[in-house]
Amino acid sequence: MLRKKTNGVARRPQRTSILSNVAETSVDRRAFLRGSGLAIGGLAAISATGGSVTQANAATAAAGAVETVKSVCTHCSVGCTVVAEVQNGVWVGQEPGWDSPFNLGAHCAKGASVREHAHGERRLKYPMKKENGEWKRISWDQAINEIGDGMMQIREESGPDSVYWLGSAKHNNEQAYLFRKFAAYWGTNNVDHQARICHSTTVAGVANTWGYGAMTNSYNDIHNSKAIFIIGGNPAEAHPVSLLHVLKAKEQNNAPLIVCDPRFTRTAAHADEYVRFRPGTDVALVWGILWHIFENGWEDKEFIRTRVWGMDQIREEVAKWTPEEVERVTGTPGSQLRRVARTMANNRPGTVIWCMGGTQHTTGNNNTRAYCVLQLALGNMGASGGGTNIFRGHDNVQGATDLGVLSHTLPGYYGLSKGAWAHWARVWEEDPEWLAGQFDTLKGADGKDKSLQNLTGIPVSRWIDGILEDKENMDQPNNVRAMVLWGHAPNSQTRMTEMKTAMEKLDMLVVVDPYPTVSAVLHDREDGVYLLPACTQFETRGSVTASNRSFQWRDKVVDPLFESLPDHVIMAKFANKFGWADRLFRNIEMEDAETPNIESITREFNKGLWTIGYTGQSPERLKKHMANQHTFDRTTLRAVGGPADGDYYGLPWPCWGTPEMNHPGTPNLYDMSKPVSEGGLTFRARFGVERDGDNLLAEGVYSVGSEIQDGYPEFTMQMLMDLGWDSDLTDEERAAIDAVAGPKTNWKTDLSGGIQRVAIKHECAPFGNAKARAVVWTFPDPVPVHREPLYTNRRDLVADYPTYEDRKFYRLPTMYASIQKKDVSQDFPIILTSGRLVEYEGGGDETRSNPWLAELQQDMFVEINPRDANNLGVRDGEQCWVEGPEGGKVKVMAMVTERVGEGVAFMPFHFGGHFQGEDQRHKYPDGADPYVLGESTNTAQTYGYDSVTQMQETKCTLCKIMPA
Repeated sequence: MLRKKTNGVARRPQRTSILSNVAETSVDRRAFLRGSGLAIGGLAAISATGGSVTQANAATAAAGAVETVKSVCTHCSVGCTVVAEVQNGVWVGQEPGWDSPFNLGAHCAKGASVREHAHGERRLKYPMKKENGEWKRISWDQAINEIGDGMMQIREESGPDSVYWLGSAKHNNEQAYLFRKFAAYWGTNNVDHQARICHSTTVAGVANTWGYGAMTNSYNDIHNSKAIFIIGGNPAEAHPVSLLHVLKAKEQNNAPLIVCDPRFTRTAAHADEYVRFRPGTDVALVWGILWHIFENGWEDKEFIRTRVWGMDQIREEVAKWTPEEVERVTGTPGSQLRRVARTMANNRPGTVIWCMGGTQHTTGNNNTRAYCVLQLALGNMGASGGGTNIFRGHDNVQGATDLGVLSHTLPGYYGLSKGAWAHWARVWEEDPEWLAGQFDTLKGADGKDKSLQNLTGIPVSRWIDGILEDKENMDQPNNVRAMVLWGHAPNSQTRMTEMKTAMEKLDMLVVVDPYPTVSAVLHDREDGVYLLPACTQFETRGSVTASNRSFQWRDKVVDPLFESLPDHVIMAKFANKFGWADRLFRNIEMEDAETPNIESITREFNKGLWTIGYTGQSPERLKKHMANQHTFDRTTLRAVGGPADGDYYGLPWPCWGTPEMNHPGTPNLYDMSKPVSEGGLTFRARFGVERDGDNLLAEGVYSVGSEIQDGYPEFTMQMLMDLGWDSDLTDEERAAIDAVAGPKTNWKTDLSGGIQRVAIKHECAPFGNAKARAVVWTFPDPVPVHREPLYTNRRDLVADYPTYEDRKFYRLPTMYASIQKKDVSQDFPIILTSGRLVEYEGGGDETRSNPWLAELQQDMFVEINPRDANNLGVRDGEQCWVEGPEGGKVKVMAMVTERVGEGVAFMPFHFGGHFQGEDQRHKYPDGADPYVLGESTNTAQTYGYDSVTQMQETKCTLCKIMPA
């Protein structure tokens, strides 16, 4: 895949000055470092700017001093520290953060070149609009006025839900929070972000198993793992620096590494055991492993008895998955899975790692719950070295999810109920009636009006249908007429042929991004398109949440370049235009009329995010951690002495109570070996106290020091009174509790934090002490079951393992059986799957605009097995067509390789700028076209959505391949 195509750099019509200098020779490591400013130290920075080393005097030394600024890489979720070298306001060099416990002085290719991301010449430099087919430069005032007037007209004519606010995993926490609040003040739940299409099935599945939908341990805690089980993940390419931690466990503990993937990836190359299986059969594979565990009595019976509910129902389903049936469905030999089961049983605690290979399915929530059940059966939860280490994809996709940039929840996963809105209205000191009045209403089946304030919005995976679907079939008054893509790559979504149609049908398309993205060129619109230049995260400051739930503070490296603006400033401009900026920023300090103070936004969400413990991480505490990274242990993440003594690095949530309470953060969720006050936890009592007469609370187990030495429900004021602990509350705390609901006030809605503080004083978890539930009775499949993909070439299995019936949820009709019943496998016999490359990230617009990364991979390609290639007449390195059953097709280079098995093809999803064989470079604004263009795999990808979250299916559709 990483084959050098030229001796120079990526091909494109123009060259930057730095590339012109090296175009005639190969770019070796030394030239790369010198040219990109990545060499070590200030002298290299001088070299990078074309200077020379001369004797300095006092005056020149003072004028040319190099300042170092700590920031965090803006790509994957590991959270690598970047130390930027800044001279006279110019970012001239960078080094990896050697003190960071996350990256330990390492960078991947993307992280090593982020300086170019900030000052890259391919950036969108000023606001633009498309007028009569031409891109025209406009001012910010003109852009805000024209867009604002158009949106308010649409709002007046069709209601607030006709404008869709698509947010970003690239915003920092403060901007993400403000964006969700902004959408609430506009009056819509048609707001979402990338998590919907990467880990929403994780969040739903994991949260409904044991309470929180996040990575339970950390990259660093993998050092303690005795076995590592990776399924549907390729961290060697998607999260390269994470391999530091995985390989440390492999070498230090002799921990076997098991990699389950339909494709032999770079991660699989490190494996002790590589398990190839048919795409879309994760549940069958995991149940096949669990069959051997139950058959041999290798499960942790005591753990299950005391901390798990519903495992008997799991046993009944698993009993059906004999080795013979598992091999029939997955293609994996039973003998291999017995070896895997024995390895996991003999090497505890082991960790389970998954990524989008497991989540992006119509049965994604089934997959994630099956992974969780495997860990529960082995007793690997709540243990250092165990847990489910779910690697998130973007630098702040965890934070943006936590802060509610979602169509079905408010910040902190509070939901959309009347009580949830009342909680946030109290935090915002807003009139709840005014807020409710911003939302539209809809006639219910009973003929009564119901507020759309309490109904889930359209998810990002389905915004296309918000435009194209007949409005009579939708649960909102009118179709979407204006689309705002704010830090989102549309080519990361499926059904791009329909996306093109949807974009062309809009009244207005607004793109807010440092780069123009594929949104600028996919359609054939002549007008009604606006491109607004947001600055990068290196040109602002704020917090960002890594995959392990740790916060890190980014300082601003340089001032915004060109005419770009920080995202929160752009939000303020729109709020002023819409007339409710005074309400939106009522309790947020303003540096000027259009610049909210970032630290003030942090403090506002600290006041309201009690559910997940985003309350103890004040800006001051976070900045102290960044300044003292060297004091934190590289494995435990706990500070050993120093200003942050006793804290866990980044105060991983939940960091209970107020900042003054000084909770250290929670390194490993559900670990009862520590007191709650020192980062320990039980499973959350989120699902009641009993089910069908069975006890749902923990049986006689509890965290260290707990004064309640058994299971217990979540804390309320009434519970404190019943325990006689209410006397521990201060007068101020009691008054705040009485102002909410008196005795009915619970730990999630007490704005004083008093209930949390008192519970933790008695070493109890505020959210209770319950059993994890292996059976989720509120989901379409309470026990995870295998269901064949909508597009399957195994027609012999459809009758045994059918998909769901068509249904309607998230405001839209969703097809399942109506697609699966059509057999297209004769014409489209090859399974098509997609994934990541190490060089590029997401939709690829920013990384393909980076010359150092663009040099590494210049061609979009499809991996095809040699047998399939020979049968189809496709030659390695030549162009071929890949076509999907819904009419989308792409022209790409063939890579003939045994990485994929027979009958399976793989394409990366980072490319854009070509569409069904046509080069669209001419459609970009001058100078803003990425160096590398290519077809988007999602042009050939098809319909399919998870039964709970509407996660898109990208891992197992069908296709046909032919020579071009």
